[in-house]
Amino acid sequence: MARVSVEYKDHIAVVTLTRGDKMNALDDAMIKAILSAGQEVAASEARAVVLSGEGKSFCAGLDMASFAGMAHTDPTEWLMTRSHGDTNEMQELAMVWRRVPVPVICAIKGVAYGGGLQIALGADVRIAHPDAKLALMEMKWGIIPDMGGMVLLPQLVRSDVLRLLTYTARPIGASQAAEWGLITKLSDDPMTEALALAEDIAGKSPSAIRAAKRLVEIAESKSRAEVLLEESAEQVELIGKPDQIEVVSAHMQGRKPEFK
Repeated sequence: MARVSVEYKDHIAVVTLTRGDKMNALDDAMIKAILSAGQEVAASEARAVVLSGEGKSFCAGLDMASFAGMAHTDPTEWLMTRSHGDTNEMQELAMVWRRVPVPVICAIKGVAYGGGLQIALGADVRIAHPDAKLALMEMKWGIIPDMGGMVLLPQLVRSDVLRLLTYTARPIGASQAAEWGLITKLSDDPMTEALALAEDIAGKSPSAIRAAKRLVEIAESKSRAEVLLEESAEQVELIGKPDQIEVVSAHMQGRKPEFK
């Protein structure tokens, strides 16, 4: 069975984990399908992405069969190999969404545990149902978060929160997650809200949105001088170009912009 579906509508890519009967838990087929979906939408003309899970939950993390398989795997070869630039296969499950050049909005319901939470952290924005539960579950199984979480989490939460979540593996409610910075906002219908946000973003200048995502990534990782220079460089490529001219014209004429 397919583990992930990708559908396109009105310049929005809707990516859905489709192992709902197993809480979208990660097995080898699911891992490969998520990576393939991320690469597909990155190469597409989509202007925004909505990422969600079918059924009752977003993703419960690695399934039990995958944990059992670890006993027969050489961890050095599996984890130390940089198979996707600066990541291994497992880290790329989260980081692929940062490589997607347009905003990714994750709609969370049910649980986002372990690897599932780290995949959600790769999105630009996370909208969760108030009843959702989140956890860095790895310590429960005697391991540590290793799917990009230690790159993404320090940008979102305080050090003490990061340590608490990592050391205890305790699930937290969505409201607590929002207070700590893991969740962008709460919604009784996260999918509908995610699609509405994606529609809003898809109506903006495609070139400016892509430039903004590149610039935020640089702002979070580079020096002051590098960020200031990149601001200028990105702006040079936008001012007076077709997308920017269309935005201005549309505003002046009181209509929605139409981008080619």
